[in-house]
Amino acid sequence: MTGLADIAGQAGVSAATVSRVLNGKPGVAAATRRSVLAALDVLGYERPVRLRQRSAGLIGLIIPELENPIFPAFAQVIGEALTRQGYTPVLATQSPGGSTEDELTEMLVDHGVDGIIFVSGLHADTSADMSRYERLRGQGVPFVLINGFSEQVRAPFVSPDDRTAMKLALTHLVALGHRRIGLALGPKRFVPVQRKAEGFLTAAAELLGTAEAEARALIQHSLYTLEGGQAAASALLDLGCTAVVCASDMMALGAVRAARQRGLSVPEDVSVVGFDDSPLIAFTDPPLTTIRQPVTAMGQAAVRALLEEIGGTPAPHSEFVFLPELVVRGSTTAVRRAP
Repeated sequence: MTGLADIAGQAGVSAATVSRVLNGKPGVAAATRRSVLAALDVLGYERPVRLRQRSAGLIGLIIPELENPIFPAFAQVIGEALTRQGYTPVLATQSPGGSTEDELTEMLVDHGVDGIIFVSGLHADTSADMSRYERLRGQGVPFVLINGFSEQVRAPFVSPDDRTAMKLALTHLVALGHRRIGLALGPKRFVPVQRKAEGFLTAAAELLGTAEAEARALIQHSLYTLEGGQAAASALLDLGCTAVVCASDMMALGAVRAARQRGLSVPEDVSVVGFDDSPLIAFTDPPLTTIRQPVTAMGQAAVRALLEEIGGTPAPHSEFVFLPELVVRGSTTAVRRAP
């Protein structure tokens, strides 16, 4: 193969070692072998047939969409963790007017998957019928659910601490002098939305002494999209908010747009906080202050729980809750005092 030296350079080993790996010769440490295979992948070379890993089985991963960068981030982490354990991830994505979660689940079961990981699925929707998950359990397919919780579903759940996330955001904004802080959320029926609202109301009472009715008036529900964030933020700006906390980074970008459409600048006139710390959000204008969802830890925990179930050690019907982190960038600053 041409490029032996390139592969060796990328892997940090000798060309002779690369040759041994490519020819399936013994005497190469497992870590070295992995480095050479990774170098092949990075440089875009096809692996020789004899080196292709045999899959331990298929694992389905169902996510709601690919437009919000947090979902591809989850898919990447989960896919890598499964691949390291010898499994082949099968990504199934919902789309408006396309396949439903139930149809995707049925398709994955028909393909003989060993388990399924659901990210932000119907398990997060308090208006959805949870018996679909009991039926899946009845089919003998283990599953794990990320972002959402239901007492009715006997399975491991993995979530960020949404209530703590809101306290982190408000603590930061109050320290900057903000007193009228709004919250832009998705639809009310989703568990993470309800938890963020609870956390916001509690933090507003603790940090500002705001009565619940007054704080609740500063919560706007919309869609988890840029346009949804723009609409919610616009309503909050009408209510005199100097800062807006958003339930996703996409909504936060919409909030920035809403401010600019009024001739206001972010953060000088309006501070904006996102949620997720999705890829590339550090490079927006301004770079977004956001609550980092611990995607890597959550994805790896979900894979561990699922593989334990597949291995015959059922994980408890419980929720693994991960602490988020405030990442301060350029979209928040001290409140402007009236002259």
